[in-house]
Amino acid sequence: MACLPAFEGKQVRVVLRPALFAHRGTLLSGLDLGAPVHAGSFLRRREIVLDRSLCDEPSELARILVHEIFHFVWLRMGNHVRRSFEAKLAAELQRNARGELGWSADLRKQTLSSGDVRGRNRRWREYVCESFCDSAAWLHTGAKGHDEFTLAPRFRRARREWMRHFEAAGRIPI
Repeated sequence: MACLPAFEGKQVRVVLRPALFAHRGTLLSGLDLGAPVHAGSFLRRREIVLDRSLCDEPSELARILVHEIFHFVWLRMGNHVRRSFEAKLAAELQRNARGELGWSADLRKQTLSSGDVRGRNRRWREYVCESFCDSAAWLHTGAKGHDEFTLAPRFRRARREWMRHFEAAGRIPI
């Protein structure tokens, strides 16, 4: 795994559970109900729950864990930083950027309308957050390729620059 930036904040607990499913806003373990998921973050409890099967795939475990860690970062970043990333994504969409750096962002991107972007509604904000976390996971796990990395190289370079600039400011809030 590539190096992670220095984080600053309270401890985040990581838990492994078998067979995770998301159902009606709840994370379930061992019940075949809802949609299968790799992980979930509980920001107020400062807890990340990972599907135990990820232990069989260390590179995928790293990618998913970094994604989840960056949900805590997103929550604690200032609005001006979030808006900066949001503006980057809006500019990408204006330039017809297709694809993403992870399934969670790509799924949300595919359902966006121009009204979502203009209105900065919940669907847009959830996409921006997932894109930020997927971008961080792509950057920090050092994976050369993955089926979920579908964003064009020119947009990847711009995302890398943005993330490096953000992280150069010092310790990252978590």
